[in-house]
Amino acid sequence: MLESQLEMTDKIGYLLLKKGIIDHKILEQALKIKDSDQAKLKRNLAQILVDEFNFDHDVIFREVAVLYAFKELNIHPEDLPEERISEIKALMNRQGDEVKKLLIEHRVIPFKYDDKIKDKLILAAVDPTDRNLAKIAYTLNIKKYEINFLRKKDYEKIIAILAPTENEYLKMVQEAGEEIQVVQDETGVNEEELDAEINKSALINLIEAALVEGTRKGVSDIHLIPKAGNKTEIHFRLDGKLMLWHVQENTLPEAVMAVVKDRSKGLDRFERERAQDGFIQREIDGHIIRFRVSVLPTIGTELKNKFESIVIRILDDRKVIRDLSKLGLTGYANTAFVKAISQPQGMIILTGPTGSGKSTTLVAALYQVINPTKNVLTVEDPVEYVIEGARQLKIGYKMNFEQAIRSILRHDPDIVLVGEMRDKETAETAIKLANTGHLTFSTLHTNDASAAVARLFKMGVEPFLIAYAINIIVAQRLIRKLCDNCKKKVINIEEHILPSALDIKEWAGYEIYEAAGCEKCNHTGYKGRMAIHEALYFTKEIRRAIVRSGEEVDEESIRDQARKDGTHSLRESGFEKVRLGQTSIQEVIGATMEE
Repeated sequence: MLESQLEMTDKIGYLLLKKGIIDHKILEQALKIKDSDQAKLKRNLAQILVDEFNFDHDVIFREVAVLYAFKELNIHPEDLPEERISEIKALMNRQGDEVKKLLIEHRVIPFKYDDKIKDKLILAAVDPTDRNLAKIAYTLNIKKYEINFLRKKDYEKIIAILAPTENEYLKMVQEAGEEIQVVQDETGVNEEELDAEINKSALINLIEAALVEGTRKGVSDIHLIPKAGNKTEIHFRLDGKLMLWHVQENTLPEAVMAVVKDRSKGLDRFERERAQDGFIQREIDGHIIRFRVSVLPTIGTELKNKFESIVIRILDDRKVIRDLSKLGLTGYANTAFVKAISQPQGMIILTGPTGSGKSTTLVAALYQVINPTKNVLTVEDPVEYVIEGARQLKIGYKMNFEQAIRSILRHDPDIVLVGEMRDKETAETAIKLANTGHLTFSTLHTNDASAAVARLFKMGVEPFLIAYAINIIVAQRLIRKLCDNCKKKVINIEEHILPSALDIKEWAGYEIYEAAGCEKCNHTGYKGRMAIHEALYFTKEIRRAIVRSGEEVDEESIRDQARKDGTHSLRESGFEKVRLGQTSIQEVIGATMEE
């Protein structure tokens, strides 16, 4: 179709094509769909691109808003004052449940009355082109209204505050109010009684409620811990800390664990003596969420019980960060990291303990270098996040991690992600990839960046291979962010600084904050987490220091040279966040080691 004709027939298509957001092929396909469903759905091209082609809603509709002169509401839902939230709730509830349901169905919020024209209501809509908005305005009993564009991600945050989705499983558990009891015989669990009991809805609803609630609260892990006296505790790990969510009493822990196993793939319910790994997949609030299930046998005080501990890791692809600027890398660490991943070959290593966000950083880095001209392969066990544009190898009993690593060289890769360098063989293969023209990403478990060099050396990797294969090693930790709603300014800073930790003179002139506690942060004083980094970029001097290593790597000399190059330690990186008012001194000192 000629562009001049297109401009007359479909202005949205013309604009998106002109800006390079879509290409001619996608445009033709979308126009065909538009013509075919015109009589039924009457969707415009923007709606079709989002619904059928999975384009980012906010990218497409921001352009539509500009085209049709809809104002864009730039709000931060978490910063909205309580009075505004109360006003919006009142507007949503004013005409009853049916109208509220209609507002939620069409993702529109009666945001506020206009500051200048008092009887004109501002309607914030995720899709300002929705034909039903006029009808919604009529049902709200308003004559004057203005439609503003609201980003989908902001709508989801604000609607979670205004009208949190009810956990139907939790409601069923509460309504049932039944005590679940399982009979034991002298040899332990009576399997027939256990089977009859777990088929009741209460336990099943409890486990499903935990999965739903954990996902909605942004929990990273769900822990099911068996206790003596027929009790099982369910804990949520939120912002890195475990908190008790529910205690299931008068029920054998074996029954609770059996329900989890029955609802997971890859787990044997009748096996209670060995470690097992499985997974669960659910659709929650319109999104596919995956759960990784780990089962370990544990010791109990009662010999007749066969206790097991279960940890369920929540893998929510909505949490994947694609924008490198959102990782919290600052200053030298940011410059060095961008430089390292921009090289055509070499190795990028992330190091830190389990749960320090290494995978999140690696995936964000991968998204900076993935493009259709590159063959991107990943070898992970297990796979945590689905990465668009990468071929993620499936590890199983027919092809294990080591076999996949050996085979990857023959699969013509450009960029490779090796989930973890577990041993000498894995490390040597990853370094061989980096030395033969491939950009390679991987992780190690060490305390800091310099220790990663020593770890590879002790694995048996030659110093010259370490020196010339690696572009950068980044050590990472996650620290809690202060709650913006309740954080308070530190008046007497001397009380908050340990003499051995830092010099009081360095903090003169800075506003330092500490945790307080409120409803929004569950009285912890912290809400959310962020990363701090130590970046060891391999300069010529660093490479020389490694090559000159004798029987062991001199970590201290590498650290000294890194400081000269501009590297900040993890603690120094954390203190930068303190000076910015994002976290507390206590949090940084508790999460990092003294130098």
